[in-house]
Parts: sequence; C-alpha cells; structure tokens
Amino acid sequence: MTKTMSGRARSPRRGGAALAALMLAGLAGLTAAPAVQAAPGQHADRGDRTARGALLKVTPVADLSRAEVARFLKKGEFESGKATVRYGVRAYRLTYRTVDTQGRPTTATGLFVLPRTPKHRALGLVSDSHGTMVHRSYAPSVAEDFGRLSPYLHAAAGKAVAAPDYLGLGKGPGRHPYMDTRSAVTASEDMLRATRAAARREGRTLSGDLYLTGFSQGGQVAMALGRELDRKGGAAPFTARAVAPVSGPYDLSGEEFPALFDGRVNDTSGVFYLSYFLVAQNRLHPIYKDPSEVFRAPYADRVEQLFDGEHGEEEVLPALPGSLKELLTPDFYERVQHPGGGLKEALEANDGACDWKPAAPVRLYASRGDTDVPIQNARGCAAVLAAHGVRAPVVDQGGVPHMGSAARATPKIARWFAAVR
Repeated sequence: MTKTMSGRARSPRRGGAALAALMLAGLAGLTAAPAVQAAPGQHADRGDRTARGALLKVTPVADLSRAEVARFLKKGEFESGKATVRYGVRAYRLTYRTVDTQGRPTTATGLFVLPRTPKHRALGLVSDSHGTMVHRSYAPSVAEDFGRLSPYLHAAAGKAVAAPDYLGLGKGPGRHPYMDTRSAVTASEDMLRATRAAARREGRTLSGDLYLTGFSQGGQVAMALGRELDRKGGAAPFTARAVAPVSGPYDLSGEEFPALFDGRVNDTSGVFYLSYFLVAQNRLHPIYKDPSEVFRAPYADRVEQLFDGEHGEEEVLPALPGSLKELLTPDFYERVQHPGGGLKEALEANDGACDWKPAAPVRLYASRGDTDVPIQNARGCAAVLAAHGVRAPVVDQGGVPHMGSAARATPKIARWFAAVR
C-alpha cells in the first residue's frame, strides 16, 4: 500500500506544508513547457502528437538541491549517504498518449526526473514503477510523498528517471485498472517514448542504457515490461542493462492468493488488496454481475465506490472489515481458494512476468518479514528464471515489513545500477 513516510496511510489532501515547500523550492524560476509540435504521420519519438508515446505537455513540479534531496530521503527513511546522493534533481510531470485496456487511444501522466549534472553528459534511464495506490493523487507526478522517494534517489545518483503513473492515476482519465499488467506495461513503455522527447526539450541526452526497477505492484510491472521489451527486441534506442524489482507479486495464482488464506498475508492488507483487485478486474473479466455475489452486506453496497480513485486509504480501510471471512460471501470465500471462470482468467492474465530469459542481469529484492507480498513470490520468480538458464539471486532485506523492503533495497539498487557496465 501507499503510506506516508512514517508508514501510516496518507491523505492526498493533507500534504505536509514543510515538505511541499521543500519540493516546490525553485519552481518560481521554471515555466511549463509547451507541448511538442510535429507533423502528422511521424513516429512519436519524432514528434507525432497522435502516436503512442507522443509528448503532449511538460509541467515542472520540483527543483531540489542535493541537500534538499538528502533531507527528503531522510524524512522517508531512505538512505541518503554521499555515495548515493550526488546531485540535486529537477522533476516534471509528463502528459503523453498511450492506449487503454481495450487498445483505444487515451492519455496518461508520469514523473520525469533529471539529475543536475552538466548538460553535455549523456544519461542512463531508470524506469521506476510504483506500488499499489488507491487515490489518483497518490501518483508520483502529483503526490509529494512516498512515490517520489525512489525516483529522486535514482536521479540524485546520476540517472534520468521515468516513473509512470499508470492508467487512471495522476492526471490521466478514467479509473485505474489495478493489477492489469498489460495496460501497466503499455503505459510504462509509452512513458519511455515520451521521456525521450522530454529530455530533448530540456536539452539533455539519454544514452540508451535502460535500468528497470519497481516496488510491490511495480516490481511485477518492471519484470513484465522487461519481458515485453525483450519480446519486441528492445525499445530502440534503449538497451536493458539491469533489472532489479522489489517485493513484487509475480505469482498471483501460486503464491499471493494462497498466502491470503494461510497466514502469510496479514488480514488488513489481504482485505484491502483483494477488494481492490476484484473491483478493478471485474471491469476487465467476468468475475461477478452484482457485488452482492462476492461481498457480504454492508460491504457490497460500498466497495465499488471506495475504489473509484477518489478515496484515500484513510477512508477505504475503516470502511472494510477485518478479515476475508467478514468481507466475502461463503460461496465466494471458497471460490477464491479454488479459482475458476472470470477470476481464474484474471489471475492467469496477470501471471507470467518472470517467464522469459533476460539478457541483462537480474536481482530480486524482497524481505522475509513482508506480510503484504511474501518473499516466496521472489523465490518462485527466481526458479522460473533459472528454468530459462538465468541466475537471479533473491536479495533478502531481512525481517522488515513491506514498505521497509523498499527503503532498504532502493539505495542498494541505485549503487548496483551505477556499477553495471
């Protein structure tokens, strides 16, 4: 889940004034960039404003010195040592064209972060995918909170960062299709295209080296994005150099769903994740016709509204029960443990992110203390990769909980990306 920097559920409407001031420092000297103009029929990378990945708008959102980045990371309990935080950063919200879950044209937003390095220096690009977010304003391009910690850290270490909001989050239209891997990948891939144009707009050059990471839901997205780019033979001119997801639910059918019932996932998180998943996936797969087929009263009357993208966790969590038995009807409680029909279809559509053979080195970061996404997800992913002849070590972050795995792993990943040649 998305938390505050102290680990509590946050409200997007109650951002800390001091933190907001810190992140917005220097914006007075920046102006919103105009949308890139281009002739019809060109590829998005060359300015076609109708193609996937076409950059429509660049909005500055933050300009921080190195010291301000270090303070921001410290507030979020991320390591901010000099070996990692080497530069200040400038951040922008990109609005770009992509496709929706049905392949129809739409728009999405994302956070683009540049280090304050000399402009002549070519930059590697980190694709950084965020974790579960329930309110659209939690997204990295909007929120002054947890979603920017990892992008800022990677940028402060010297790389450009593309952090997509996904569909229906940030300033994108519609509702977020939570855990729909395919649309998360298309939005992320198109963000890479938009980032190229944004870099040129800011007078910067991207080297073509691509590094994939992400946390929680974003860990699964990072692996799936790598799989898609590999299937297409890359995302020219980008070449994947390293893959380092954190605590991703790579195996919904074999690990994450069984863990909801055997005690490995805590009750509060289990109720939250499953409710969100069922509501979002029902718009894509035939899981239920009426919420009362799945959810007990009084939750059947409120659950779809709770996950409309306009409610924060501080509203959602108190409105849900304390256990899955209280949430689900008896029939559906059994069905979730033996999925069939539309539910099985939804699970299978979002599994398989690790079922490919990466050419780049892979490290899977996780925590044995995680009761949101158990470490068995990472171990299972490593086993699938091993079957393809790829050795991907599982880097255990110890007994820390889910959010703690990101705080511990991300600085290590930034240093590893810097060392990869």
